[in-house]
Amino acid sequence: MFTGIIQDIGTVADITKSGDWLITVHTNNLSLSHTLTGASISCSGACMTVISKKDHSFQIQVSRESLDKTTIKHWQIGSHVNLEPALRLGDELGGHLVSGHVDGITRVISRAQEGDSMRLQFSIAQELARFLVPKGSVVIDGVSLTVNEVQDKSFGVNIIPHTQKMTTLGTLEVNDVANIELDMLARYLDRLMTR
Repeated sequence: MFTGIIQDIGTVADITKSGDWLITVHTNNLSLSHTLTGASISCSGACMTVISKKDHSFQIQVSRESLDKTTIKHWQIGSHVNLEPALRLGDELGGHLVSGHVDGITRVISRAQEGDSMRLQFSIAQELARFLVPKGSVVIDGVSLTVNEVQDKSFGVNIIPHTQKMTTLGTLEVNDVANIELDMLARYLDRLMTR
């Protein structure tokens, strides 16, 4: 489990594409001293298992399922990655409960300055839009955000300057893709209501 509060922006240092991909991510400010081999780490919203680590880098093995469902298939050496280690008992829950199970890929359809913040509009498949509500939660590339408004095939969020600086969201442009995870409580409620 995660909170959607990014702790570092990592950089893809190496990719080996054979069967499952092996990807090495270099960290900048994230301490890996408490991260065990076999532990989970959110990599731009996708929960990945650390299969090896050094002081300032770790390696993940990415299955075909993860490549099919996430933006990881677009990563290249030098790509930037939002990083958050798994929650530990007693950690502050600053964002909302995040599983790291990406629901799909969304695309930026507009970007505009709004005061000091940046407003991003994302596309969303109609079957997923029903899980979003204004003032509800959504995760974009691992970042916990508040939904401003929802339409049939799009939704909007505001990115404050701090989030622009501390995550990769500040660099998103129109037509860029991102991982999306919907609020798990909305999914459970929908399942209960439709049974």
